[in-house]
Amino acid sequence: MPEPTASLSHLSSLPRLNLALQGGGSHGALTWGVLDALLEDGQWQFDGVSGTSAGAMNAVAMAHGFAKAAQEHKDPHEAHLAGCVQARETLTRLWEGVGTLGSLMWGSPLSAANPMMGLMRQWLSPYQTNPLDINPLRRLLEREVDFDLLCTVRRASAAAGGPKVFVCATNVRTGRGEIFSGPRLSADAVMASACLPALFKAVEIDGEHYWDGGYSGNPALHPLIYQTETSDILLVQINPIEHLDLPHSGQEIMERMNEVTFNASLLAELRAIEFVRRLLAEGKLDARRYKSVRMHRIDGGAVLAPFGADSKARADMAFVRKLFALGRTAGQEWLYAHRKDVGVRPTINIAENT
Repeated sequence: MPEPTASLSHLSSLPRLNLALQGGGSHGALTWGVLDALLEDGQWQFDGVSGTSAGAMNAVAMAHGFAKAAQEHKDPHEAHLAGCVQARETLTRLWEGVGTLGSLMWGSPLSAANPMMGLMRQWLSPYQTNPLDINPLRRLLEREVDFDLLCTVRRASAAAGGPKVFVCATNVRTGRGEIFSGPRLSADAVMASACLPALFKAVEIDGEHYWDGGYSGNPALHPLIYQTETSDILLVQINPIEHLDLPHSGQEIMERMNEVTFNASLLAELRAIEFVRRLLAEGKLDARRYKSVRMHRIDGGAVLAPFGADSKARADMAFVRKLFALGRTAGQEWLYAHRKDVGVRPTINIAENT
């Protein structure tokens, strides 16, 4: 077994990276593939991960793997290596569970992808169509992620290269985004982050009610800026910013409206990051007080464009595995192209992309 000091030295030599994971229904399986490629590479310390909706599910599954490894291995180097393996395994079990549920529901009259359900949602709320608030994803999430473990071993997990987790949900009363982290991280918080108001009842937490975090932060970048030391953020984006074809049908118009809405807060944060970077470069801000954030991006929106926005509700096993394979390829390509840029320079031009 390596000496602890040697193990800590090895970990400190690894580049540090924050992850920002967008939500987008079953398209989150592409993010699973990206994470699998990064974890298989094993050459990163993940300081923080911010996720919304499906991105939140990916975030807690990944963090669970590192927390479990930190509980089982005292040596930081061993815990880091085991954490990468166990995070991959947890993500795989979670998404294969999603695929199993999706395969069982695919074609069912109750499936969210069924056109009749879409028509019903125009006239009936989930308080009428789903009065018992049944969501099989909750049971799957609680089975695969030990939230008590995430809270109790988060310091040891961080020492092993595991991330702090930030989950965004939208407070229905205030309309503001709220970040759940540390002891507030729970299955309720993740389900709140993924609560589409046309499908599910608002999730109640501590007397407040929450809807999908995509309305207020998809994903939220500010906790990664203010609550971690790392300056590099890799955004895994699965909602396209640009849409080349003008939508004409009612469904196409609604889908594009949702894409615009779910990207609005992200674009605002990206513009703020670029503004601060420019002021720092011009010497107009104190570099001791402000962080110059280096943004990187894997643009899953371009990869997912051929499937259409309505495929976000499709979650059969074949489709989930196809998205996973596309995500792994995108992650490997990013590693090949930009590994050496982390810690040195940003790799997206925010001014051109916002």
